Amino acid sequence: MTIRLYDTSARQIRDFIPLTPGCVSIYLCGATVQAAPHIGHIRSGLNFDILRRWFTYRGYDVTFIRNVTDIDDKIITKAAEQGRPWWSIGYENERAFNDGYQALGCLPPTYEPRATGHITEMVEMMRGLIERGHAYESEGNVYFDVRSFPGYLELSNQELDNLLQPSADGETGKRDSRDFAMWKAAKPGEPSWETPWGRGRPGWHLECSAMAHKYLGSAFDIHGGGLDLIFPHHENEIAQAKAYGDEFAKYWLHNAWVTMANEKMSKSLGNSVLVSEMVQRWRPIVLRYYLGTPHYRSMIEYSEEALREAESAFARIEGFVQRVVEKAGGPVEPAAEVPLAFAEAMDDDLGVPQALAVVHTTVRQGNSALAADDKEAAIARLAEVRAMLGVLGLDPLDPHWAGESDRGEDLHGVVDTLVRLVLQQRESARARKDWPAADAIRDQLNQSGLVIEDGPDGPRWTLGPR
Repeated sequence: MTIRLYDTSARQIRDFIPLTPGCVSIYLCGATVQAAPHIGHIRSGLNFDILRRWFTYRGYDVTFIRNVTDIDDKIITKAAEQGRPWWSIGYENERAFNDGYQALGCLPPTYEPRATGHITEMVEMMRGLIERGHAYESEGNVYFDVRSFPGYLELSNQELDNLLQPSADGETGKRDSRDFAMWKAAKPGEPSWETPWGRGRPGWHLECSAMAHKYLGSAFDIHGGGLDLIFPHHENEIAQAKAYGDEFAKYWLHNAWVTMANEKMSKSLGNSVLVSEMVQRWRPIVLRYYLGTPHYRSMIEYSEEALREAESAFARIEGFVQRVVEKAGGPVEPAAEVPLAFAEAMDDDLGVPQALAVVHTTVRQGNSALAADDKEAAIARLAEVRAMLGVLGLDPLDPHWAGESDRGEDLHGVVDTLVRLVLQQRESARARKDWPAADAIRDQLNQSGLVIEDGPDGPRWTLGPR
């Protein structure tokens, strides 16, 4: 099967044909580190982590770049408000983002460049664009002349005559209000770097064009990011890179937002849910299930109820995994290949919801095998489930999740001993046919957060959803 992806620039699903056979190059717009991440920020990292894992499963050698924007207007504003160095705020929040990615099981990028480490590359790109007539210096700023690039606005499908280009304070001397800043002249007290046009700092759009060129060359396969980046950021990246002479990205992928009350989750709107807070309230693997299993182009409307549903759904998968491992008497290795239906769903524009349906169907088949005491069939289904969950980054037996799945390994033995004493009392009540007493014990255990399951080998307990 050929992997097919929705290309924003083509406005349709296209067959993926890599520039270099067997290799995939991906550039993802990463964090702007003016504040700690909310779950909307991390969703993008999760979606592209799953894409990367699927390419790897399909046998591709993946180069994955996720940048860090560590200098921009918002970071400078925060630094002034808090009376702290700009780089201190940037580094603190960069670490918070990486903690969030790591907590939710995202693989580290191949390279994670910071914007401030690539001023030389930005100056070279600006010099080339000025020489080609696509950019100009004015009052210490460097602007891109949007009228000089005929393909401008093709990604966002806008008309130049109707364009309203976002501008910040200090962007003076433009020939046309629609031109955008590549370099901003230094202001007193702000960070700046020396250039042939005077001291200043980079514009947001220039940073990514220069870093993509450095790490992936003049042409690469996939450029990704959130829907909100299509304009102005990605549109302006394309203009700079292509006017410079690069072919730039062959495919453009954009993930949808996490919303609250139908509005994009945003710190400025006061409706964000910080990752650092969420991982204290919910198991990180459940958060990954919640954020990573909807289709990447579908909006996620945040709610506690939806998270509880995700927790219950994952608990069914995890319970099956635990039961088969106990039945097998040890680890069960993932299958070499995922089921065909799962692969077909993933190949079709990363159809994770349809792929997840295959996981749950396989879990039901495995539970039926357990009920029939068919050990061999149950183990085979678990092997398939582990292969599929591995692609999604949700395998509870993966070493990454080993320390969190039981919610306190150090207390497990103590709790197990106490629960078994209570279950013995329940078994004694059942033996003397005192059904009300047996049911009461079971109900009390359920109310305490334990799930009791009766099987051919006797009762067993697991922690249920909160």
